[in-house]
Amino acid sequence: MVLGRVAHYAIDGVLLSTVLAGIRRSSGFTPETSNISDPTLRSIADRFLGVGETIFDMAQATAVNSDYFKKDSRR
Repeated sequence: MVLGRVAHYAIDGVLLSTVLAGIRRSSGFTPETSNISDPTLRSIADRFLGVGETIFDMAQATAVNSDYFKKDSRR
């Protein structure tokens, strides 16, 4: 029961981090981690955001190499 809840929160965290990475890529806005005064928490926040960047890159590479996606001609 507890392990399922931990896994659920971990997956939710990865999804949130991936959404933040997508927002950063599409708009240029990103959370300002330099405002976090504690260096340990700042490092954790940077790693958290880095996981989202990695997942976003993997999803983007999968879409580029897939036959199910095509580039939008309006862009």
